[in-house]
Amino acid sequence: MAVSTPLALALHDIAVPAAPARKSFFARFVAALATARQREAEREIARFLAHSGGKFTDETEREIERRFLSAPTQW
Repeated sequence: MAVSTPLALALHDIAVPAAPARKSFFARFVAALATARQREAEREIARFLAHSGGKFTDETEREIERRFLSAPTQW
């Protein structure tokens, strides 16, 4: 008859992953601001494309860069 090892001893060498550290309030706040700003920019670009005929051409790409990417940020 084989001798059985208690479960606690058998699992002794198994590594348990650590729980991910929770981000601070400030980090979550900044991430939320960045996400909101990104969504706002995407809506503005979509609105511009819709009003310019809906085609993404070289000219519209240059205009988007000029209007939305080279302008100073509002915050």
